[in-house]
Amino acid sequence: MKQLLSDIRKCEVCIDHLPLGPRPIVAGHPDAKILIIGHAPGTKVHQTGVPWDDQSGKQLRKWMGVTDETFYDETKIAQMPMGFCYPGRGKTGDLPPRSECAPQWHNSLLEKLANIKLTILIGQYSQRYYLGSKMERNLTETVRNYNNYAPEYFVLPHPSPRNRFWLSKNPWFEVEVIPKLQEHISKQLNL
Repeated sequence: MKQLLSDIRKCEVCIDHLPLGPRPIVAGHPDAKILIIGHAPGTKVHQTGVPWDDQSGKQLRKWMGVTDETFYDETKIAQMPMGFCYPGRGKTGDLPPRSECAPQWHNSLLEKLANIKLTILIGQYSQRYYLGSKMERNLTETVRNYNNYAPEYFVLPHPSPRNRFWLSKNPWFEVEVIPKLQEHISKQLNL
């Protein structure tokens, strides 16, 4: 696992497309029980090198009901984004994750993460990649039907502050889905 993580962190497959250069963000340990698969790191995470070290991460930890200490304990929670490096900025926010990363690295990482009991799929990119045709017609319906993917997967919208409108429009999410997410996490981590 150490060698694989080292190889990923040295990756430069899409160097020509990265405005801030490569800085693959990944964390894992063979004992981890939970895997988080999000989009790609933002600029702050690119700067610090720490997964989810931003406002989105604070919201995600709140949703999960875990402390920073638990969240960053690689023996408990692994981090494997769809795109390992900051992809750059588009007209309405960050660009989508680079398409090279998941095919290049995910299977090798998943083989090493053999004790994963729960994979949290954050946002449409990871959900489309891992759920494929099992996804509902859009992210909202996929999240509303989260039980269809459990216990292997738990689907979430992105916890970005930019999603305030989605959260206010879908109050059922924090009332119904978040307690179930916390229940699944507590079970896997024996909290």
